[in-house]
Amino acid sequence: MTDKDPARIFICVTQTLRNATERPALPSRARWAVLAVVLAADVLDLLDATITNIAAPTITRDLGGGASLVQWLGASYALALGVLLVPGGRLGDKYGRRRLFLTGLAGFVAASLACGLAPNPTALVVARLVQGAFGALVIPQGFGILGATWPGEEIGKAFSLFGPVMGLSAVGGPILAGFLVDADLAGLGWRPMFLINLLLGGAALLAAARLLPRDCGDPSVSVDGPGSALLAGAMLGLLGGLIDGSASGWSPRPLALLLLGLALFAAFCHRQRTAAEPLIRPTLLHNRGFTSGLILGVLAFAAVAGLLYVVSLHLQRGLGRSPAGTALALIPLSAGIVVASIACYRLIHTHGRRLVVAGLLLILAGCGCLALLPDSSGWALVPPLLLTGLGMGTCFGTVYDVTIGDIAPDEAGSASGSLNAVQQLANAIGAAAVTTVYFKAVDDGETHALLASLTVVAATVTLCLPLVRLLPRKAQAEQHH
Repeated sequence: MTDKDPARIFICVTQTLRNATERPALPSRARWAVLAVVLAADVLDLLDATITNIAAPTITRDLGGGASLVQWLGASYALALGVLLVPGGRLGDKYGRRRLFLTGLAGFVAASLACGLAPNPTALVVARLVQGAFGALVIPQGFGILGATWPGEEIGKAFSLFGPVMGLSAVGGPILAGFLVDADLAGLGWRPMFLINLLLGGAALLAAARLLPRDCGDPSVSVDGPGSALLAGAMLGLLGGLIDGSASGWSPRPLALLLLGLALFAAFCHRQRTAAEPLIRPTLLHNRGFTSGLILGVLAFAAVAGLLYVVSLHLQRGLGRSPAGTALALIPLSAGIVVASIACYRLIHTHGRRLVVAGLLLILAGCGCLALLPDSSGWALVPPLLLTGLGMGTCFGTVYDVTIGDIAPDEAGSASGSLNAVQQLANAIGAAAVTTVYFKAVDDGETHALLASLTVVAATVTLCLPLVRLLPRKAQAEQHH
């Protein structure tokens, strides 16, 4: 999952409307062109967040790196994106959204080139980190740019396109990645999967430079650089220790990395209590519903991020599917996410946190069906994958809307940004942790590795169920007008 799941787009609509006061009367054609640029950037982010799920086995066969590279491919992009999303938004407020959008998109394209030309696993992981970091400069600017260019009475038309476009990208992106890998264009194997960003991102960059309105920013905005650095160091230490320990054994080095990560995280927590503009407002953590939703989101997103990686690995390593075949097999899951997310947007105001329970139970049902059919292929995989996708769309399309249901209006923007960032960090943790279980169990067979991973995922999702009762009963009504 990403920070642009179809129904969760609408969390930010109210903030855009609330924060925008005066908008220039841009011609209709210019407004739609600006929207197209913002959508293109979000599609690029969504594609690059998911493509390595499909290509990881092929990349490791080409570059080496084994299990640790598979884990880092999933974790590195989400890690950098999660750590820098909130600072990226504030940098846009400080220096101007147009400037940050262009800088981030240019850096993203350059990092994609570095990914496509990477000669070894280390170079590829570093390039993925850089790619995620520049993506975190681009994504937060989009809603502010739209709020500055669309009149309030028409902006609903702009936001109504995010769901369908992101939904189609969620389905089509992995399929495109799979076919690009299988096509082996010019003998480049998996590399065109990243190099295509030069064409797509380059076109978006040229259009953005021509179309986006200029803005000056506000030099008085504060950005907590030390807090972001501490969080980045903490996450790198924890993930590095986890991945190194699972791949090479628990020698002093991974244990030292874990201890370093914990020490830096403790320093980050202290920084949040003392900083003038912390990444997460301390008052939010005093809200029981918000804190419960934050913990629930970490557990659920981590579990499912790991599940998606493991299912893709099993389809290719265990069942012998090609990357394109794997992408096609996962269509029911992607379709379930899209359908449930859009449907739940219409239901959340009346059903609230009950939808979160329904989503968690559907995920558990999907895991159970997969566990009963570990060696099945073809049509037999459609029901369990569809169930899992419906559960993901039902839960993840609603959990954060409900979490901010009783947040004060002046804190809603900070809460939404914090939750999006935490989701990305959870994706990084889950990709590393669940694949660690998979690779530890694979010596006893691919089927055993899948079952062990499903057990961990199901146990983690089950832990989320008691937390639902602590969430607000309903989402804020104004989010769904």
